[in-house]
Amino acid sequence: MLSFPLLAMILVRAFSGRKSVAMAALVLSLLPLGDTIWKLMTFNPEGGVQFLFDQYWVESMGISFKMGMDGVSMLMVLLTNALVPLIIFSSIDREVPDYKNFYSLIFLMQFALLGVFTALDGFLFYIFWELALIPIWFICLLWGGADRIRITLKFFIYTLSGSLLMLVGLIYLWLQTPGTHSFDIDSFQALALTADQQGWLFWAFFIGFAIKIPVFPFHTWQPDTYTNAPTQGTMLLSGIMLKMGLYGIIRWMLPIIPQGVQDFGGIAIGLAVIGIIYASMMALAQKDFKRLVAYSSIAHVGLIAAGIMTFNMVSLQGGVYQMLSHGVNAIGLFFIADILQHRYKDAEMNEMGGIAHVNNPFAIGFMIILLGSVALPLTNGFVGEFMLLTGLYEYGAWTAAFAGLTVIFGAIYMLNAYRKIILGEQTAAAGNFTPLTVNEKALLIIISGLIIVMGVYPAPLLDIAEPSLKAILENAASGM
Repeated sequence: MLSFPLLAMILVRAFSGRKSVAMAALVLSLLPLGDTIWKLMTFNPEGGVQFLFDQYWVESMGISFKMGMDGVSMLMVLLTNALVPLIIFSSIDREVPDYKNFYSLIFLMQFALLGVFTALDGFLFYIFWELALIPIWFICLLWGGADRIRITLKFFIYTLSGSLLMLVGLIYLWLQTPGTHSFDIDSFQALALTADQQGWLFWAFFIGFAIKIPVFPFHTWQPDTYTNAPTQGTMLLSGIMLKMGLYGIIRWMLPIIPQGVQDFGGIAIGLAVIGIIYASMMALAQKDFKRLVAYSSIAHVGLIAAGIMTFNMVSLQGGVYQMLSHGVNAIGLFFIADILQHRYKDAEMNEMGGIAHVNNPFAIGFMIILLGSVALPLTNGFVGEFMLLTGLYEYGAWTAAFAGLTVIFGAIYMLNAYRKIILGEQTAAAGNFTPLTVNEKALLIIISGLIIVMGVYPAPLLDIAEPSLKAILENAASGM
């Protein structure tokens, strides 16, 4: 599975011409998706970790190239390999300078993300975690906006600092393992760590993951980076990369340092809820649609982060499902922003208006994606957010009440944005809104279809993750 994006990274450079390279990249991106679908068809949700590959890498240090997938990993791999073709598809109609390097970096990013979601060795997890930073850093730096150097440097320093804290935690766990030491996740889970040890390990891991998610107050790199990055870079960041932090909490914190999560998780949940309210208020004040979506993303992932820290099965399962839904919705919203920027040269909402009079297909696609984002029943956003809020209510009624503000505020700022952009009197600028291309229509249809199908029939995806999440909670309970 890892070989497909590496092979694509090389093969895409053999083609010439922007259109040919883009189409080759799209076709090559379908290979990992096809492989994932085949694995999904043979995957047994009750079977624990499957497709296991385990070979010593640095035997003297107990470092293994150990990879495999349980239900949670399977869904994250499916998300990655399903969204990368959509991200590449969104670029086909756009002029991309230095396009060979652009698509090669996207495939390198895909390779690193797949490694993060399948690594079962702590050192290997860290290598893939850091590797994912390199291609997205270059994508933002080379194809970003006018202030890209300062913004990208801030993004790099933030994320690298958090990663180093996580590395310290991994090394400490390695030192606690018996004998010649091991980075194997099973060895980490077998450790009998004291409450004090788990407490400081909690902060080492949580800060590293919180920066990537991001959780308040570690979020300040995000709005500028999302706004300044090229659309495809923003899609990678919001649609997939931020899930690394959420996945890290589920895979490396809940089963290994459960007492630490139990003792300090309330603070983390409080920070996530503060972030929900803060980001929602900031989104209400935005005039640029892309920046509004960036703040909206902080609010939505804050709810996921709060839910998965509660040790509640309902909210944990809802958090995993919402990671999938948020990925689809984020891709859709940033594609809407890209369509607007491509025609208006910016995303200033006050300069728009009346697009419904000249382009109904765009208005309809925008509305469906918006409804998924605000969690309307029968859309994908409703399933995860309902489960998250249910679990948070069991954790604490007031916590759920404040966290639930993300739904109310989200409806306000998203519908207000829709009113400014799509409804009202037709402006002179709206008259220049060119018809959607065939590719733009196709991508809007695919995303809209996913939003509806995932909202109407979520059971297959929920069933894949459920046994693995139960096992994680059982391991956590035994470690308290």
